[in-house]
Amino acid sequence: TRGYSVMKGYWGSRFKTREAIQDGWMHTGDLATMDEDGYVKIVGRSKDMVIRGGENIYPVEIENYLYRHPKIRDVQIVGIPDERYGEVLAAWIIPKEPGCLTEQEVREFCSDHIAHYKVPTYYRFVTEYPMTITGKIQKYKIIEQMKEELGL
Repeated sequence: TRGYSVMKGYWGSRFKTREAIQDGWMHTGDLATMDEDGYVKIVGRSKDMVIRGGENIYPVEIENYLYRHPKIRDVQIVGIPDERYGEVLAAWIIPKEPGCLTEQEVREFCSDHIAHYKVPTYYRFVTEYPMTITGKIQKYKIIEQMKEELGL
């Protein structure tokens, strides 16, 4: 973003200012798309990007695809460290009804329609996500729990 209303920098922190503002442009870390009419839609965060075997994967893309599944109420995709690929995907899924969905069903739903490297490696069926007091999902806690569970 750029304009008269954009901050000049972080108070007392030249390092943060240099990191965020370059050539007059403030880099927010948001990923966005712009339609033909010039409307901008925020679709994710660059920090959420997962690099699996050299391929860049944006979790929001996989989440948006999985929302189409008739048995999925909500889904969160995160990157988990992996020795071979660097990172692999883990899907935390809240089904519409407990016990109505299997890992195999989700894999099959993905396999014919998205690239093989975008199909999650790990699946967890949960009833809720770790949240902040204001209701924001804490993906870093999902990652920590997966790493602990997998012994990473």
